[in-house]
Amino acid sequence: MGDIYNEQIVKKQASMKSTLTRVGIILSVVVIFFVCLSIPVIQTFAIIIAAAAAFGAYYLISMLNIEYEYIFTNGELDIDAIYSKSRRKRVFTGTVKDFDIVAHVSDAAHTRDFGGATETKDYSSGVVGNNTYAFLASYKGKRLKIIFEPNEKMIKAFSSVLTPRKFFKKL
Repeated sequence: MGDIYNEQIVKKQASMKSTLTRVGIILSVVVIFFVCLSIPVIQTFAIIIAAAAAFGAYYLISMLNIEYEYIFTNGELDIDAIYSKSRRKRVFTGTVKDFDIVAHVSDAAHTRDFGGATETKDYSSGVVGNNTYAFLASYKGKRLKIIFEPNEKMIKAFSSVLTPRKFFKKL
């Protein structure tokens, strides 16, 4: 029997919160520059301080550019966050068979099932669509509700591993 392997990348859409964060970071750099210019003792270093603040701002703003990669391999699901297309961080690893439930995120029939989660993590684009699902799993001692956006190939792979009592595909 062959191995089952699927991978998918989902880009996080800019939200109002991330846009306001970007604006706040840029305004902070401008304020730091003018404060440095107004204090006589550090006026000579104002350009250096402003350059350091601008570099820090660039770094922080680039960290707001996030993509999520879902990797499904033989019943294991790994979710990685990729920041600014250069740095990767594993945010979830789990065995799909151990998931309590997988259902569409807006499925009212399973709202109560997801109520047992201690935390909710959103590893989707941030826009709820037909392929926005959630699952309930134990991870690092916590009960997590994880929101993600699997494509049809990934959904088919999930349905081959999960029983119909645990996986509720949106029709």
